[in-house]
Amino acid sequence: MTIRSHSLRAALSEEMHVRRLPRFATPCRLLQFVTLLGEGSAEFAGEHIAMLLAAGRALVPASARYAVLELEGVTLVWERHTEFATYTLLRPGAFDTPFDPEWFEPVQSHICADMPGEIVRATQIAFVAADAPEPTPADLERWFEPEALIVCDVAGGLATVTSDFRLQDDGYGRLLVRDGGLERDEPAQLLLRLQELGNYRNMALLGLPLAQRLTPAVTSLEARLASLTHAVSERTSEDDQLLDELSFLSAELARLLAETRYRMSATRAYGQLSIDRLAGLKIDAVRGYQTLADFTERRLTPALRTCESFSARLNDLSQRASWTSELLRTRIDTALAKQNRDLLTSMDRRTHLQLRLQETVEGLSIVAISYYLVALVSYIVAALPGTDHHVAMAAAVPLVIAAVALMVGRLRKRLAE
Repeated sequence: MTIRSHSLRAALSEEMHVRRLPRFATPCRLLQFVTLLGEGSAEFAGEHIAMLLAAGRALVPASARYAVLELEGVTLVWERHTEFATYTLLRPGAFDTPFDPEWFEPVQSHICADMPGEIVRATQIAFVAADAPEPTPADLERWFEPEALIVCDVAGGLATVTSDFRLQDDGYGRLLVRDGGLERDEPAQLLLRLQELGNYRNMALLGLPLAQRLTPAVTSLEARLASLTHAVSERTSEDDQLLDELSFLSAELARLLAETRYRMSATRAYGQLSIDRLAGLKIDAVRGYQTLADFTERRLTPALRTCESFSARLNDLSQRASWTSELLRTRIDTALAKQNRDLLTSMDRRTHLQLRLQETVEGLSIVAISYYLVALVSYIVAALPGTDHHVAMAAAVPLVIAAVALMVGRLRKRLAE
């Protein structure tokens, strides 16, 4: 059957199969690196995995975001996220020392030699079988920090997780998972949820130092805005000076928003993903120990609240600065309108005076024109024989004035029309 597929159909189908670990059986050792891809490192992520594929054997066809390959007897699962990538080394089989990085040599050194980006999390994971001897208190004290020990049941009691979530002297975190009856894909799915919880939690915490570093600047801007708002209400300074300071403050706020918007949004998204993964683990408490839920909520929730509060303060401050600027601009516009009104009134008064002056000048113009016309008439009368010159000139004066006045009147009427 011939069908017309959407251009993204294949990509969407492949997306549903990303973010999974191959099925494995216990006992098993795993090592995972989470590397943060900056702007200069993102383009090298694909090149790096292509180099590893050339040295190994692909177990799953590689894509731009996901690859599974075998490299010197170790299974490597690579996945690229939006701003970070994960490298998970998996080596099944029994082991004597659960947290020995040498277990993955020389593959580990080969991968880390050209790994792009900066590592934000590295974890050693020991997945022990249900029939393995339980670790003694001495073992737990040697592997983990006793004061920070976290022990809880997950997957409805089918597995037990032990960790302190501390960065050890060798540069790795440690996670001990004891299988209590997991089957088929359950170990891989459980481990994937555990690692995603930790990875998303660390990525969410990247926003906390940024919020803490910029909080004093936001506090200073808040105090300055309050002072400017008071000055606007009291009119204690010039409007143009206030507008200049408000424009500078708004520009600083816009810079802070642009600098922090992406990281704060990412923190909210990663925080929500961490909470979702935590709910999917089905955690049960082990008496005498804090649980993974206690640890995550006690550390992650305050950080998320701090970042949310920081973003809310920035947005609120930006809105208040906009309101103050609009208020000041309204006052300036009102003052300009008043000045324009006074200017128009003054212009109207001057126009009225000019009109009066023009009317006065018109009267004088009629007299002047009449004088010159009477002089011309006198020349004509003088040339006529038998005419009394004085009588004729006296009679011509009112006639000339009337004629000039009539002509000027008609001309003014025509111009008015």
